[in-house]
Amino acid sequence: MTTQPDPAAPGETDLLALDRQVCFALAVAARDVVALYRPLLGPLGVTHPQYLVLLALWEQAPLRVADLAARLSLDPATLSPLLKRLEVRGLVRRDRDRHDERALAVSLTPAGVDARAHAEAIPAAVMQRLGMGVAELEQLRDGLTRVIDAARTPPPA
Repeated sequence: MTTQPDPAAPGETDLLALDRQVCFALAVAARDVVALYRPLLGPLGVTHPQYLVLLALWEQAPLRVADLAARLSLDPATLSPLLKRLEVRGLVRRDRDRHDERALAVSLTPAGVDARAHAEAIPAAVMQRLGMGVAELEQLRDGLTRVIDAARTPPPA
């Protein structure tokens, strides 16, 4: 018979309590925040992962598929179907890179460029829905970036 620590006992905490898990909080937060974007992205006709592709391309385009995948922390094989669907929607175009014929470059179509005007309202709508301001969300993002960096750093040998 196993006994569980009494989380109410002074000086003892149950490190396996679900509500104490960083992974649980991150998973629920990610799912719920992405769900907030669905109705906002509906008029654009894109999913949240496709929106992330557009955000990267609105910053810099054209981008080689490999560079775009790295920017989004995605495997190129995962990115390819997203690009195909965006291409079918007429928002992006894939062509051979001018500097390296072996590589594909992704660029925005005029419709993809125009979609940015609608997307400009999305961050404010998300902030309003979350009840959080720019500074608070930037602080949260910076903390999450530290978590990402730490998780990607190999443990000491």
